[in-house]
Amino acid sequence: MVPAPADLGIEVLGVPEGSQVELDLRLEAVMEGVLVTGSATAELVGECVRCLEPIEDELSARFQELFVYDDRDHDPDEDDETSRLEDDLLDLEPLLRDAVVLALPFQPLCSEDCPGLCTECGARLADDPDHGHDEPIDPRWAGLTQLVQDQEED
Repeated sequence: MVPAPADLGIEVLGVPEGSQVELDLRLEAVMEGVLVTGSATAELVGECVRCLEPIEDELSARFQELFVYDDRDHDPDEDDETSRLEDDLLDLEPLLRDAVVLALPFQPLCSEDCPGLCTECGARLADDPDHGHDEPIDPRWAGLTQLVQDQEED
């Protein structure tokens, strides 16, 4: 168990900073360096993109990365995508961040059939399924509507 780093997630869903992330790691020595295979399990907190209700869930993300030995003759501009061991240490944070962010849903929902919010008044449609508004009156015909109401009163 390790504390979660800052900004582990997306704007609407992520792992709270400092919360516990459970890592299950396997480190293998290979010719080029160290092969890291593992999974991370963490609690997610966020909000539904349709109705803005709070969401709490658990995420499990798998990852695998080869960390190559630090080669003193290596040209630093040659390959920026290669993960490197630095003084026999490896930094798992970028690997963890990539695995978690890629495992998150693109648009998190509180339920698959979440109806969202009313576009006119912002009411949560799941709380009031029969929610509705009168037909809007076209302003070009508003004068005629007033004439009809006046005639009905007479």
